[in-house]
Amino acid sequence: MIAFVSGPVAALAPTTAVIEVGGVGMAVQCTPGTLAALRVGQQARLATSLVVREDSLTLYGFADDDERQVFELLQTASGVGPRLAQAMLAVHSPDALRRAVSTGDEKALTAVPGIGKKGAQKLLLELKDRLGEPLGAVVGRQGVAAAPASWGDQLHAALIGLGYAPREADEAVALVSPQAEAALAAGAQPPVPQLLRAALQSLNRTR
Repeated sequence: MIAFVSGPVAALAPTTAVIEVGGVGMAVQCTPGTLAALRVGQQARLATSLVVREDSLTLYGFADDDERQVFELLQTASGVGPRLAQAMLAVHSPDALRRAVSTGDEKALTAVPGIGKKGAQKLLLELKDRLGEPLGAVVGRQGVAAAPASWGDQLHAALIGLGYAPREADEAVALVSPQAEAALAAGAQPPVPQLLRAALQSLNRTR
């Protein structure tokens, strides 16, 4: 198993970071939140999980060991493969997922693209005794956990991490706002990975 990769960031794409390790470029699949913290040319260390298939070897990268552990635990539930596990971590932090499972928060899971109501109910049952309790929940006076960054902040940070200027990132976020607002109106969380792809398409058209 490749536990982590460490080295300069050689390239960034909407879903992938290339880390140079001993003269070899390692392509690592990452969430938008992880990619947003990376910069081309700067040193990076990503915890990794290697997924082996008959026709492929795919390396998934994470900001820390805790995120990797949750990624692997999620896949112990029936019907959850690496892509869906990564999508869950793209929408929720590890602690947010632990909190959702421990409190039976069905709505939090259905905010993940690809998880419907029945799927969320099944996951809550299967994962209840596997993820454990939240490790570092930040609780306010009224017992409410601190809110995660908004979809707009996540998207803006991801675009900056991919090398776009703040002004370009602002314009791209504005262009995809109708899609995000439609998701919110339907009672779902805006899907940041899909919004990032749409934002990149709009930026490519304007260049």
